[in-house]
Amino acid sequence: MIHIDNVILDKICLHKVGNKVEEEGVIFSKSPLCVNENISKLLVNYFFANFKSNEYYNLFHDSDLNLNEIFVYASNIFDNKDSILQQSKNIAKHLYNKSMHPKINGGELYIAYFKDCVIDGQLTDGVGIFKSETKETYLRVFSTGDDFEINSDFGININKLDKGCLIFNLEKEKGFLVGIVDNSSKGSEARYWKDEFLHVKQRNDEYYYTNNIISLCKNFVSKNKNIDNVQKADILNKAVSFFEKNDFFDIDEFSNQIIQEQSLRDAFQSYKKTFEEEREVVIADDFTISENATKKQSRSIKNIIKLDKNFKITIDGDIRYLEKGFDEHRKLNFYKLFFRDEE
Repeated sequence: MIHIDNVILDKICLHKVGNKVEEEGVIFSKSPLCVNENISKLLVNYFFANFKSNEYYNLFHDSDLNLNEIFVYASNIFDNKDSILQQSKNIAKHLYNKSMHPKINGGELYIAYFKDCVIDGQLTDGVGIFKSETKETYLRVFSTGDDFEINSDFGININKLDKGCLIFNLEKEKGFLVGIVDNSSKGSEARYWKDEFLHVKQRNDEYYYTNNIISLCKNFVSKNKNIDNVQKADILNKAVSFFEKNDFFDIDEFSNQIIQEQSLRDAFQSYKKTFEEEREVVIADDFTISENATKKQSRSIKNIIKLDKNFKITIDGDIRYLEKGFDEHRKLNFYKLFFRDEE
C-alpha cells in the first residue's frame, strides 16, 4: 500500500511526446518546472491517486538489467536528482521511439522526483513517469460586476491519470519496486506502455502468488472435462473460502481441502506445472496469502450453472443439498434442491 500523506514533490520536468508513426516529434523543456505549494499538492494527488492496486512489478531485461533503458535512467536520477532534466529527456526520447502504433496518442510527459514516499511501511524516494493523453472541456463561470459570464476551457482532468509509473528506490538489484497505471489504452496498443516502454515483469510476492494460484484453480476446473458443473462450483467455493480463512498457503493442504478425489488432486498438481509453463509464471508451494489479491479474484468467480435458457442456479454453499438426475418420462435432466427456509 502506498501512503502519500507526507510525499514531497521535489523536482518535475515536462515534455511533449508525439506519435512516431505520424512523425509528431518531441518538444523538450529547457528547465524543470517551477510550481507553488498548492500546485505541488494537486500534482501529487493527480499522480498518486490512481495507484490503488497492490500489484507491483520489477523493471527487467532478458539478458542484462542494465540494458533496460528506464532502469538506467531511474538509477541515474536516484544517484543524482539534479540530473533529472537530462534523464527526463532520455526517457522522452525512449517513449517516442516506442510510440509506433498508429492509435497511440501524443501527450504531455511528466518526470518527477518524490521524497518521503511510504510503501508497505518503508520510507523511500521515488521517480514518477506520467503521461497525459486526453483533454476535456470545462465550463468556467465568473462574475463581471453585477452579472455573470460563462465560457469554456480545454484541459486535463486531474481526477484521472491516463498512464503512470512509480519507481521506488527499493530492490534495485531486482529492477526496483514499480507500480503501473494505464487507464487510456485498449487493444494491441495497450502493451506499449508496460511491455515495450517500461519492460517490466510482475514482482514475485504474495499478491503475485495468490493471484496466480486462484487463476490456476479457475482454469483447472474450466478445462477439466471430468469435473461437472456442480463440482466446479464446489471446488471454486472451497478455494475462495480457503484463502479468506487462512493467512498461509500450502499446496498440499490446499489441494486436500478443496478436492476430494485423489485422481483429481494428482491432475491438479500436474496442471499446475502446465499452467506455470504456458503462462511463464511461478507459483510457490507455500507463501503468505494476499488479502487484496483474494478480494480481487473472488469478485470474478461466478458459481452459476446455466440450464438451457430457462434457469440459473447459483451455488454458494454445500453441494450435499443439490442432487442431479434424469427424468425418464420427460427425457430431461433435473436438479433437486434441499433447503430449510425460503426468503
